[in-house]
Amino acid sequence: MTSRTVFITGAAAGIGRATALTFAREGWTVGGYDLDEAGLATLAAEVEAVGATAVVGRLDVSDPEAFRTAVDGFVEQTGRLDVLVNNAGILLAGKFEDIDVARHQKEIDVNVRGVVNGAHAAHPHLGPGSTLVNLCSASAIYGQAELANYSATKFFVRGLTEALDIEWGPQGIRVVALWPLFVQTSMLDGVRTGTTDTLGVRLGAQDVADEILAAVQPGRTARALHQVHFPVGRQSEVLSVAARFSPAWLTRIVNKRFASH
Repeated sequence: MTSRTVFITGAAAGIGRATALTFAREGWTVGGYDLDEAGLATLAAEVEAVGATAVVGRLDVSDPEAFRTAVDGFVEQTGRLDVLVNNAGILLAGKFEDIDVARHQKEIDVNVRGVVNGAHAAHPHLGPGSTLVNLCSASAIYGQAELANYSATKFFVRGLTEALDIEWGPQGIRVVALWPLFVQTSMLDGVRTGTTDTLGVRLGAQDVADEILAAVQPGRTARALHQVHFPVGRQSEVLSVAARFSPAWLTRIVNKRFASH
């Protein structure tokens, strides 16, 4: 039987790397794609060290043709695509007006266009039982001060995930979103906002990787409830539930309190 396969963007470090190694330890064939070719080389060695197969390549997720070429090549080499993880992302922190508009646009290119490109490239190869995983964020519960543009990109990911879940469901394709709060990776290096000061950084990359693996192998309850959104960590779970049942004015007050230095 052919090994199950997973294609992961932003795989050279952080959540992507942890996810690649987590799937590798379960015997999956792992596709790791990133701009960091040196990081990908060491990832491939680590994947192969646990007895799994690695396929790696350089990829700018904001380039739709490059994304399609990468996915097509991966499937040609491995024979199938079971899971695609849209993980690549960037985070800019600070007052909205203090961040150059070109940097805002770059954040949109990666966090929004990259996810669209990944979904579009993957779809021809996804069949019944396959899964598209999008990395969302607890910042899509309510817009986050000092993370305004990043937060907005994650609202996009949330909406796209929900829509594609409905569109692709009849084809047997699951579309899910993972919702961590702040994760201790290089993406948070030098980042300090009112919310990070208030809530802290309590998750590691492995916490998210474990939840991604669990999400693509749902238990009976998750299947019965058709779970689409998967909060990662206790904080994200509490915030998600609270936002669902709280009036909008109260959610705003709570988030304003979180953001105050």
